[in-house]
Amino acid sequence: MASSFLLSCRGLSAAADETPILHDVDLEVPAGEVHVLMGPNGAGKSTLGHVLMGDPAYSVTSGSVEFDGADITELSPDKRSRAGLFLSFQAPVEIPGVPLRSFLRAMVEGRGQKMKNKEFRKKIKELAQTLDMDPAYLDRELGVGFSGGEKKKVEMLQLLLLEPKLAILDETDSGLDVDALSVVSRGMELYREQCDGTLLIITHNTRILEHLNVDCVHVMVSGRLVAAGPSGLIDEIDAQGFERFELDNSAE
Repeated sequence: MASSFLLSCRGLSAAADETPILHDVDLEVPAGEVHVLMGPNGAGKSTLGHVLMGDPAYSVTSGSVEFDGADITELSPDKRSRAGLFLSFQAPVEIPGVPLRSFLRAMVEGRGQKMKNKEFRKKIKELAQTLDMDPAYLDRELGVGFSGGEKKKVEMLQLLLLEPKLAILDETDSGLDVDALSVVSRGMELYREQCDGTLLIITHNTRILEHLNVDCVHVMVSGRLVAAGPSGLIDEIDAQGFERFELDNSAE
């Protein structure tokens, strides 16, 4: 029987260099919702994002990942991307010698999307302006000399250009000033409005969540999902941190 969830992890465990990191993770995300994965530093949140994208640095030791009705546990990252998964990195890459415009074009073509050059150039220029990003940046080398806020704007540009079914955003608010945070929040809002997109936001900070209507909060401690609940969990974590969840996990 096909899953009614866009993303479904069942009993998912994963390791890096034979060191276990994720333990028996069950996670379900319906299409069109905003889900948040929170937890202290080192809890395994970013690892889960990379495992969902098929990062070869991690190996699935048990369990499965289903996306849009299909088992993708063994799929390569490029095939997962073409299926509609997107991951923004906590530390965006720099590629000297490759203009941002060319990189974005390659991403579109790699997804199998057809777009004439004139249409492509018009679209990315409009998206850049929407994100308060100087169009001149499109001709700069990817990430080279970009501030943290500019790199995050580029991620939002990629998100709006590719229009994935599910966007996994890993610490998108890390190191951002107020102005950059506002632009990133706008990017997420546009993604939700224009694509009816689904978000899985990985963070240990609550700042970025103030601008979103969150459907569910998942709490991870020591590689395990230890709690899930409505957006009210964000207020509790903001006020009290993760101590309660860490104590609950240590008592198991």
